[in-house]
Amino acid sequence: GTMTIQLHDTLRGKKVPFEPLKEGEVTMYLCGPTVYNYAHIGNARPAVVFDLLARVLRRHYKLKFARNITDVDDKINQASIDTGKPIDEITARYIKAYNDDMGALGVQPPDVEPRATHHIDEMIAMISALIEKGYAYEAEGHVLFDVTADENYGSLSKRDLREMIAGARVEVAPYKRSAQDFVLWKPSTPELPGWDSPWGRGRPGRHIEGSAMAEKHLGNTIDIHAGGQDLVFPHHENEMAQSTCVHGGAPFARYWVHNGFLSMDSEKMSKSLGNVLLVHDLIEMIPGEVIRLALLNAHYRQPLDWSDETVASARKMLDRFYGAVRGIDVPEDLRRSAEPPAAVIEALEDDINTPKALAEMFNLARRLNKATDDGERQSLAAGLLAAGDLMGLIQQDPEAWFAGGDDGELSADDIEQLLSEREAARANRDFAAADAIRDKLASAGVQIEDSAHGTRWRRG
Repeated sequence: GTMTIQLHDTLRGKKVPFEPLKEGEVTMYLCGPTVYNYAHIGNARPAVVFDLLARVLRRHYKLKFARNITDVDDKINQASIDTGKPIDEITARYIKAYNDDMGALGVQPPDVEPRATHHIDEMIAMISALIEKGYAYEAEGHVLFDVTADENYGSLSKRDLREMIAGARVEVAPYKRSAQDFVLWKPSTPELPGWDSPWGRGRPGRHIEGSAMAEKHLGNTIDIHAGGQDLVFPHHENEMAQSTCVHGGAPFARYWVHNGFLSMDSEKMSKSLGNVLLVHDLIEMIPGEVIRLALLNAHYRQPLDWSDETVASARKMLDRFYGAVRGIDVPEDLRRSAEPPAAVIEALEDDINTPKALAEMFNLARRLNKATDDGERQSLAAGLLAAGDLMGLIQQDPEAWFAGGDDGELSADDIEQLLSEREAARANRDFAAADAIRDKLASAGVQIEDSAHGTRWRRG
């Protein structure tokens, strides 16, 4: 379409039309996982939200999307000490788990997945350049960024540096010129991972990693820098300072896009979900598409409350989508050529307005449920499925969806067996027996619907 994508830019504090630096091409960087453990449901929100943005951008642009892996970090060192396992064994395991778990939520792989440990030379070079340009200094084996040398420091998070310095707590590390100065390089003791550098054996601070990897893979100025709102300060503020200063004032990112917090409603957590908050465990209990929709159901900039209700309502919404397309045989060529309805695309191009996009999909499902003409039903179903493809939803066969995982006590075969016994009971006018079977199914979480086309069942 000719419509311009709109994005809310944190630096400008408002929604603005998106225009890439290079016509027809977009670069996007997302802060990925620190691989010392499985990803928490809160870490899955940016992965899913910015996967959707990537899908929307790819409709119009050639996108190069980088999502990094932080595989040098004090939490990883601690995990190694706690478990007695070597660092690379820990990081390899959790990198694979992260990609598998996000894949289960329909997250497509990024175009590049740079790892911090593979970019130490680039980090050392960038730190050296910052010292040379007067933005960083060495002290006691540490290299620190001098925030007072950057006149724009604080502009992303809307903080006033003078106030921050004035309000700083007193006991600052003795080698820091000012409390806000942050570490670019720190010394490593012999048992910790370290690399040789002009300042002795050590390892990078956590902010320099993104600046060095983004420069190497995407260039000095990137189009979109994405991440959780919790990273705005200090992480993104510091990345912006490093990159802008080392590149002579060239902007680091043209658009800063941040998703809102995910909070836990412990009051509304039942025993079934309990405090299961690692995606790795959740996907054993809940279909990945349900988790994906639960994460996309609120607008990405709003806080999202994670509870049993969040999950149950996402499951019901998917039941409605799958119910609408169930039993409609969409010809292959129509399925392939179908476009998502314009209203769905328009909503997504307007700062990823998923609540509106989903509402448009429900309008379509309602029309589909009312339509009687086969041709119309096929074309509406093709449009709904195409919208699902863009959103990463309705990706299963509807019959398989309603059969559900065999996590209930009854397998699909058991259910079919009971339904045929119920049919026989009804044919014999033994309604008490038929009702008893319906109750038995209901108590196992299986709902049945009798219609002119026979009996259908679904879980939940």
